[in-house]
Amino acid sequence: MSTTTRTTDRGTAYFPRLAAERLDIALCRASAAVARAAEVHAAEEGLGVGQHLVLQMLDAVGPCSQQTLSEELRIDRSVMVGICDDLEQAGHVRRERNPRDRRSYAVTITDPGRRRLAEAQASIPAFLQDTFHALTSEERSQLSAILTKLLQAGTGGPR
Repeated sequence: MSTTTRTTDRGTAYFPRLAAERLDIALCRASAAVARAAEVHAAEEGLGVGQHLVLQMLDAVGPCSQQTLSEELRIDRSVMVGICDDLEQAGHVRRERNPRDRRSYAVTITDPGRRRLAEAQASIPAFLQDTFHALTSEERSQLSAILTKLLQAGTGGPR
């Protein structure tokens, strides 16, 4: 994740100062850079970020509705439909009537979906190492704790 900092006419870089003053801006820019890196990595792996997340959640928690996937993974419902369509077409998931609510569908990971997930998961450690190379292991742990706290506060979780 390389970034280029341009200097102003006075020879000083403005963005680092702005980022130090405005954590919201710094977080947005860092998030966008990591998201771009994740999309490039996903494209190389042939499994989109959203597809990967859906397979990972289904493998972890079992069958669930598209609505639950959408809410838990914070993916817009209309985007989730396309993700599930693509995964179903590839044979990685199947959609069946939800036995608890016949108005909805339960999405279930298939054995080929589990194999595809395992393949994709194998490349994640190297991707994370490359993306967060500027941080020490301790800093990565701190960042994870801080982001978890921010996400919980923003979603009605414990404060």
